Amino acid sequence: MTRELLIVVACALLDADGRVLIAQRPEDKAMAGLWEFPGGKLEPGETLEGALIRELKEELDISTETACLAPLTFGSHRYEEFDLLMPLYVCRKWTGTPLAIEHQAIRWVRANELRDFDMPPADMPLIAHLCDLL
Repeated sequence: MTRELLIVVACALLDADGRVLIAQRPEDKAMAGLWEFPGGKLEPGETLEGALIRELKEELDISTETACLAPLTFGSHRYEEFDLLMPLYVCRKWTGTPLAIEHQAIRWVRANELRDFDMPPADMPLIAHLCDLL
């Protein structure tokens, strides 16, 4: 049986103080209430960077450019229904102030505090890479 491979691109937005933005999943979505790195699914024909730029605008009302997105690592996880591959980019430059448009809440936290938040299984392995970076 062939399993679906779902690619979801994520972003670690880093502020001037070295904090990371995390967003709380809305009540009407899978894994409601968990904290995650902003991002989302690719649309047909989209590049990873293009999808991330679109998702950051839709979810947080901020704008950035491909040159401001640096690939850091990726995570993968086997969920019951599909396999997930999640590239994680770092972004230090954007325009606008992040707003919780599609999430319950957003929060700026230190990388070493990320493990204090309930996150989806695919996000958890990414924390160590952010701690190493910061």
